Amino acid sequence: MIDPHMSPEDFRRHGHEVIDWIADYWDTVADQPVLASVKPGDVAAMLPHEAPEHGESFDAVLADLDRVLMPGITHWQHPRYFAYFPANSSPAAILGDLISSGIGAQGMIWATSPAVTELEQVVLDWLARALDLPTAFLNSEGGPGGGVIQDTASTATFTALLAALHRATGGTARTTGVEPARFAIYGSSQAHSSLLKAAMMSGLGEDSVRTIAVDPGSQAMSVPALRNAVAADRERGLTPLMIQAAVGTTSTGGFDPVADLGEIARDCGAWLHVDAAWAGVAAVCPELRWVNAGVGEYADSYVTNPHKWLLTTFDCSAFWVRDRAALIGALSILPEYLRNPATESGAVVDYRDWHPQLGRRFRAVKLWTVLRTYGLEGLRAHLRSGVELAAHFAALVEGDDRFELVTPPSLGLVVFRAIGPEQLTMDLMEAINASGTAYLSHTKVEGRAALRLAVGGWRTTRADVDLTWRELGRLLSS
Repeated sequence: MIDPHMSPEDFRRHGHEVIDWIADYWDTVADQPVLASVKPGDVAAMLPHEAPEHGESFDAVLADLDRVLMPGITHWQHPRYFAYFPANSSPAAILGDLISSGIGAQGMIWATSPAVTELEQVVLDWLARALDLPTAFLNSEGGPGGGVIQDTASTATFTALLAALHRATGGTARTTGVEPARFAIYGSSQAHSSLLKAAMMSGLGEDSVRTIAVDPGSQAMSVPALRNAVAADRERGLTPLMIQAAVGTTSTGGFDPVADLGEIARDCGAWLHVDAAWAGVAAVCPELRWVNAGVGEYADSYVTNPHKWLLTTFDCSAFWVRDRAALIGALSILPEYLRNPATESGAVVDYRDWHPQLGRRFRAVKLWTVLRTYGLEGLRAHLRSGVELAAHFAALVEGDDRFELVTPPSLGLVVFRAIGPEQLTMDLMEAINASGTAYLSHTKVEGRAALRLAVGGWRTTRADVDLTWRELGRLLSS
């Protein structure tokens, strides 16, 4: 039988081809339409119904990458990708991810690869210090808290909710379950949908989530509305379980008042989880550390995503807790096949207890390569560029009487609309996305449509912002 595995020589040759392909892709992506233009089923129709019986050459795979897959790719690394938030990659992160894949370690417990766990502890401490997070969140200070890399902020929110349940029930939730009608969870009307999904997955159900109104101007959670909702639930005999504070909401980049929410959480005994998935990394810049105001004093858990704005290839979501006891208490299971002397000694961290999944990739190595090769100085330059470009675009909007800002610019996010009928704004978005020049997304603010332009790509320049603006004006006039 022919050996189906690549020889080291073939792997080396094809590896060079893949790196060349990626480099060529970066060189030419700005010339491509940002948004994929295929119809539903087009890509699937070009693929065979069954896997090949006999192995094909890797050259054939690379050829089909261009022929079959690329027409169906929306280019998230395009310099004029402004929809949603950036999902940045970078050369350093890709090489780090390649190293991780090559090593192929499974870091479920310390003993299965000590370096996987210990590097993660160290780089999360580096990042926590860079963000000026409280020392209680550090792994190295010998305190009760610590950090872990999750796949996404959605998983972090679910994990925080499980920890909150464990603390609120004294541990009985993991053995006997919970009564859904007993607890209440709070988030603003602008909170990420993952909060609702976390309630669903935990068994508490959608009805346990209280949607709190926001201030029309700032789009931040209304403190009086939250206070009233908590008081009403307590009067009905319900236990306030968790309050989620959004730091940089998806829709408009609004910032909930973490300190005010923290005071309410402390008064009623609720867990305060801070979702700073997009905006939190901005605190690497000292002048932007206001984004995390109140976190140090009040947050029980905190999440931010280096895989959004901090140049680290998806997936890499940094999650910290003030006290790991509730987290580990909620999720720790030790079957016989995972028992080992290091775990039994209590001297190591086994990250299998820090999130729902058992298996875990060596994600820390790509964050390590980013932090080391860019340095904090390089990361600050990237973040500041995004903020400056967004401010430039906002100034263009303010200077044109055909457009208006819907909310004040928020870091790298600008929310705006065309003045006139609501459909005009939606038609403009469809037109610019169809043109291939740029990709924008929309939201609704106080019931009216608005466009979102989120700057943060590592290849985005002022020229890209200006080109997008000119195209918007041309399409609006046509």
